[in-house]
Amino acid sequence: SALAAGLGEAAGGALFALGLATPVGGAAIVGTMGVAASVHAPQGFFATEGGLEYPAVLGLMAGALTLIGPGNISLDQLLGGRFDRPWMRAAALAAAAAALAAVLIKRQRVLAEQAALAEQGASA
Repeated sequence: SALAAGLGEAAGGALFALGLATPVGGAAIVGTMGVAASVHAPQGFFATEGGLEYPAVLGLMAGALTLIGPGNISLDQLLGGRFDRPWMRAAALAAAAAALAAVLIKRQRVLAEQAALAEQGASA
């Protein structure tokens, strides 16, 4: 998970910063920050207490910027939008949402299994 998160942050951030393949970069950031927000959720909302505020805001902003597209000073603009069509934006965010849901469901299952094993160990 840490490797996937690192790649999502680094690759997504680099693409976003360059304005290249903006839908792909935005989707990577949205997915990564969604998982990060879920990890921080037990600490509450506010980032000062380790909560989900900061990753949630980063993910929401990446999603918003993905939807509006890159600006005039971007590689996507220079390439004539070859890697940034309006339909790609929606498709990338839909794929990110589906992947995020799958990861969160898997995470919940693993946490439930770990809690059950810990409970069995405590009662044995």
